[in-house]
Amino acid sequence: MKSQKAKPLNTCKKCESEFQGNYCHNCGTPLTLRRINGKYILSEIGSLFNFEKGFLYTIRELIIRPGENIRIFIQEDRNRLVKPIIFLILCSLLYTLAQQAFQWEDGYVTGNIGESTVTNFLIWIQNNYGYANVFMGLFIGLWTRTMFRKSGFNIYENLIVIFFAMGIGMLIFAMFGIVVSVTGWKILPFGGIIGVLYAIWVIGSFFYKGKVSTYIKAFFAYFLGYFTFMILVVLIAFLIDLISKGS
Repeated sequence: MKSQKAKPLNTCKKCESEFQGNYCHNCGTPLTLRRINGKYILSEIGSLFNFEKGFLYTIRELIIRPGENIRIFIQEDRNRLVKPIIFLILCSLLYTLAQQAFQWEDGYVTGNIGESTVTNFLIWIQNNYGYANVFMGLFIGLWTRTMFRKSGFNIYENLIVIFFAMGIGMLIFAMFGIVVSVTGWKILPFGGIIGVLYAIWVIGSFFYKGKVSTYIKAFFAYFLGYFTFMILVVLIAFLIDLISKGS
């Protein structure tokens, strides 16, 4: 029986290349991994929320120059901003935590059709708007792709635009909700309007900045996506009711 030749200790476990220094020259894997402890966890959280290339930096760049920064992310550098899906999930989580902590009535999604699955679905959306927002973004992305199909960007690149825009929208909603909870001012509808206008601005500035027709198409893409999502929710709920009544 032939004995297997032992691999050198300085061989990368991922690609089996030899290390040259503290990192693999082929795939970038470090020679030794940091031990996971309290200090490691704090550093990971700090790297996520830092001002250089983390969560707060992403927020700042999406507020100042959203269209330009998203184009750079898609076409040039994907390390400057937090990944769009992670960004939207984090923003939605922050919205949900803020809503549960301050207990404001969001009112962004309302409706009541008696005691039915439709009502239960709408109540769930209203109470979990942060999570529902992720699914709603898929439909808005589909309509954005339809409206701007000549731009050359595929459906996935369109979804990146929407996820970034809706992430900031969730933070805007949360900020207005906190103000309403603390002050009692009835300004929550203004937060919804500003959030929607921001999303339309992001879509327009990403595709053809400065053209009025672009922002009109962005407006229709947003609202068609919203209504498509809501119609589908209602149809699924009605179907569930019909099946349950027939059984």
